[in-house]
Amino acid sequence: MASFKIEGGHKLSGTITPQGAKNEVLQILCAVLLTPERVVVNNVPDIIDVNKLIFILGELGVKIEKLSRNSYAFQADEINLEYLESAEFKRDGSSLRGSIMIVGPLLARFGRGYIPRPGGDKIGRRRLDTHFEGFIRLGAKFRYNKEEHFYGVEAEELFGVDMLLDEASVTGTANILMASVLATGTTKIYNAACEPYIQQLCKMLNSMGANISGVGSNLLIIEGVDALGGCEHRVLPDMIEIGSWIGVAVMTRSELTIKDVSWDNLGQIPNVFRKLGIILERKGDDIYIPEQESYEIQNFIDGSVLTVADAPWPGFTPDLLSIVLVIATQAKGTVLIHQKMFESRLFFVDKLIDMGAKVILCDPHRATVIGMNFESSLKATKMTSPDIRAGISLLIAALSARGTSIINNIEQIDRGYENIEARLKSIGAKIERIAE
Repeated sequence: MASFKIEGGHKLSGTITPQGAKNEVLQILCAVLLTPERVVVNNVPDIIDVNKLIFILGELGVKIEKLSRNSYAFQADEINLEYLESAEFKRDGSSLRGSIMIVGPLLARFGRGYIPRPGGDKIGRRRLDTHFEGFIRLGAKFRYNKEEHFYGVEAEELFGVDMLLDEASVTGTANILMASVLATGTTKIYNAACEPYIQQLCKMLNSMGANISGVGSNLLIIEGVDALGGCEHRVLPDMIEIGSWIGVAVMTRSELTIKDVSWDNLGQIPNVFRKLGIILERKGDDIYIPEQESYEIQNFIDGSVLTVADAPWPGFTPDLLSIVLVIATQAKGTVLIHQKMFESRLFFVDKLIDMGAKVILCDPHRATVIGMNFESSLKATKMTSPDIRAGISLLIAALSARGTSIINNIEQIDRGYENIEARLKSIGAKIERIAE
C-alpha cells in the first residue's frame, strides 16, 4: 500500500479545476447498459472506483473507446450475461459499491441482473433493501445465495407501479429509475432522492428517449417506453471535491480560485461554509477564496452553539461533514457536527485528537469541536485513511499541521480524487507519494 508524506504549514496559491462528479458518473456509466446504441460521456474522472466500473462494463461486453483523457464512448450492443455468474464477476463486483447500479439496467433490458455483495467505504451499515424492494415492486423475483453473498433479480416483464422508498437513497433511486424506464406502464417513485446527480441521470435518460417528469423533486413519474437510444452527456463537477478544495484553502490560510464549479448545483454547500466564518466569493462560475488569517463560527440567533448536520438533498451532503469538522478545529468558536446518515464516519476524529485538535466524540453520530483559532497548530503524525472522505480530511489536516505527516492506505483517497498529489503540488503543497 502506498503512503503520502506531507510537510505541513505551507501557504498555497493558484487555481484548481474540479474533476467530474464521482457519484454522478457511477450512475451514468451504468445507464449505458440500457441501449445498444453508442453513448458518449464527457468529464469522466480518472479515479479507482470509476476505472473499476469501466473495467466491469468491458468484461460484460460493452465496447469502450477512450476519446480523450476524460471522455469515453460506450456501446452495449453485445452483452455477455454469462459473465454475471462467473467467479471473476463475483470478485470484481464485490470490490465496488457502485456496481450495484448495473442491476436495474440489466433487469430492465435483459430480464435479469446479479450482483455480489458490494464493497466500498466502511462507514457503517449501508442497506441494499431499498434497491431490491423497488425491483420486487416492479414485478421482479428476488433470490439470495447466503453462502456466496450473491443477489439476483429476474423478470420476464416489469410493470409500472406506485412505490414509496423507505429511505431517499441516491443509488437506490438511480437503480429503480433505470429499471422503470423500460417497464410497461407508469411508475411513481415517492421519497425519491433529488440530488443534482439524480437530476443529471434523469436528463440523460430523457435525452435517450425516456419519459421522466418531476425531475428535481422527490416524486419522479416515469412513463415506460419500449427502447432507448444513444446520447452524449457531460458529468457535473464534483461538489465534494469542491468542498475539499475549500477546506485546503481555509486550513492553510491560502488564496485559491476553484474554476467552473456549477454554482447552481452546489445547494447549501456555500452557505454552510459561510456559517463557519469562511469568505467565499462568486466570480462568474468560479469560487474565489481569499487568504484568511482567522474565521469565526456563527452561533444560532439565541446565542446557542451552531449545529451542522447532514440531510437528504437539498440538505447538506454527508460527504462533506468530515471536511467541515476539520475546518472547525482551527475556527474561532464551537460547533456540533451531527452525522445522521452513517454511524462510523466520525471515528477518524481520534487522529485529529492525536494531532492536538479539541474534539469531543459524543457518540457515533455527534462530535463537538472547540476551535483553536490557529493559536495552537495541529501537530504532524502518522495515520491511516479509513475511507475516502476521512482520508481527504486527514490530508487537509496534515497540510495545516506543523511538521511532516505520513498517511497510509491512500488507495482510499485515490478511489475518489484524481491525481491528488500532482494537483496539490501545482498550488505549492509539499507532498509526495511513497510506494510500499
